[in-house]
Amino acid sequence: MTVTLPSWLAEIPAGQAHPTAFATVSGAHLYGFPSADSDVDLRGVHLLPLEEVVGLRTGSETLTRSWVRDGVEVDLVTHDLAKFCRLLLRRNGYVLEQLLSPLVVATSPVHREMIAAAPGCVTRHHAHHYLGFARTQWRLFERSGELKPLLYTFRVLLTGLRLMRTGELEADLTRLSGGPPYLGDLIAAKRSAEHGRPPAGAPGLARLARDVGRLTGELEEARDASRLPDTAPSADAVHDLVVRARLSMRAARA
Repeated sequence: MTVTLPSWLAEIPAGQAHPTAFATVSGAHLYGFPSADSDVDLRGVHLLPLEEVVGLRTGSETLTRSWVRDGVEVDLVTHDLAKFCRLLLRRNGYVLEQLLSPLVVATSPVHREMIAAAPGCVTRHHAHHYLGFARTQWRLFERSGELKPLLYTFRVLLTGLRLMRTGELEADLTRLSGGPPYLGDLIAAKRSAEHGRPPAGAPGLARLARDVGRLTGELEEARDASRLPDTAPSADAVHDLVVRARLSMRAARA
């Protein structure tokens, strides 16, 4: 499916309080099952000036903003570079997916250097993120019966499996293999309604639970067998990047 996003998204980074290292689209658009009424989740990194990092009055490490434009709800969240990089080195799959999202709204040399360092930030412990996320989404599906958390459950399990087996990140459910054969029908139903339920003829709870359990077991086995390291080899390089970016920004303003 071709993802169509508003052209005016590119205008947003320039209007923020701090320079933007990057902004990408996450959420359902990245995961391959946006519906007509899906909001646009913009995620990225802003750069606090040096005086707002080392002084007594520090700037906001996380900035959030939500609004509606032309009938489209936009949810913007950015972290300061240092906070984002700390999260990146703490087996956080959310920020890894945001960094590597192919739906790029704004980029920079800092962004490109972060992307280059990303493979060295991946460890076998990222499996814990995906296993935990899957458990949370499955419980939400059991309570609500909505398609969205069910698809999130399958998506994170299959993304985690691909990451553990190959070291490659793929967040788009339509590009991931190994899922049950009915996933295509569930994705099609989700695209027609953001908060819809499984369509008529979809598998029942018992079948869904078996398939989720099977993939959970496969992810646990893939984690244990993975050749990924236990610690991030890029940790020192990421630290150096944060320092250089901060000092370069200071020098440019001098």
